[in-house]
Amino acid sequence: MSTTMKATNTTLAGERADLHQALANARHFLRFTATNLTDQQAAARTTVSELSVGGLIKHVSAVELQWQQFMVRGKAAMDWGDVDFYNMPPQALEAFAAEFAMQPGETLEGLLEKYGKIAQETDSLLASIELDTVHELPQAPWFVDTHWSVRRTLLHIIAETTQHAGHADIIRESLDGQKSMG
Repeated sequence: MSTTMKATNTTLAGERADLHQALANARHFLRFTATNLTDQQAAARTTVSELSVGGLIKHVSAVELQWQQFMVRGKAAMDWGDVDFYNMPPQALEAFAAEFAMQPGETLEGLLEKYGKIAQETDSLLASIELDTVHELPQAPWFVDTHWSVRRTLLHIIAETTQHAGHADIIRESLDGQKSMG
């Protein structure tokens, strides 16, 4: 099997091909959980959490886009100002919660299309960006580190996508018994 692959008209090899393939696999399993779902099913909560398959796709799209911008612009792409994450204003909490749920007028098809476009942009970026570039992270209680390389950021996108693909698989199995694997 070849270790090279095509991504946005650029041949990737070695580490870039491995990163791309890991991300492509994670994206596949997330998208696969939505196969043949209606908008109503994609928006349905099947566990005690607020999560739905469509909401997870929407969230992963937003997260990948934000990290994509971080790889290019660094900390400035995540300018949260002086937000107190432990005492967020209600409108900020509502906006954050809305990122995890399909809103009126949103469709699964539209969410998947947007996710595909974001994925293409990340793939294009992966083909050319310097992996060793390091950016300072913004202050947030969930960051243990103070700086991430572009490489580390890509690994985080892969981990985030994989984690939420697992969440989506549980939700889908609870919805209609369909499993992504097994």
